[in-house]
Amino acid sequence: MDAVADDAPPTIEQLTEFHEAGRAWVIADESDRPVAYVLLDVVDGFGHVEQVSVHPHHARRGLGRRLVDAASDWAYEHGLAGLTLTAYTDVPWNAPYYRRLGFRDLADEEMPDGLRAIRRREAEHGLDAWPRVAMVKLHVN
Repeated sequence: MDAVADDAPPTIEQLTEFHEAGRAWVIADESDRPVAYVLLDVVDGFGHVEQVSVHPHHARRGLGRRLVDAASDWAYEHGLAGLTLTAYTDVPWNAPYYRRLGFRDLADEEMPDGLRAIRRREAEHGLDAWPRVAMVKLHVN
């Protein structure tokens, strides 16, 4: 999956858009250096997790979960139905991880139009070279 690892990170302009919209969360280390972040879009009435990233030296400390929880809280506070995301099916820190966080796979016929468009763009970008899945986590009242 070198092509995925070599993909360029979001630009400063893209990060600024997420930040100004209040849909970016960052966790810093004790030296105030960012070590994890999540970016959230709004798609089809859901908060859509665009990206979660945790520096490998800070993995397995619950940072990803904290970030997904923050995004979920924001989505709930803004009247959204829950969270969606796309993930690699067989990569341990992707779909299996999100299933442990309460996400479930969406069947093709369940996928709303906006999420379907995201999947189409991912495929055009070559991300479907490995099995991918769209996932959802609904808010539970």
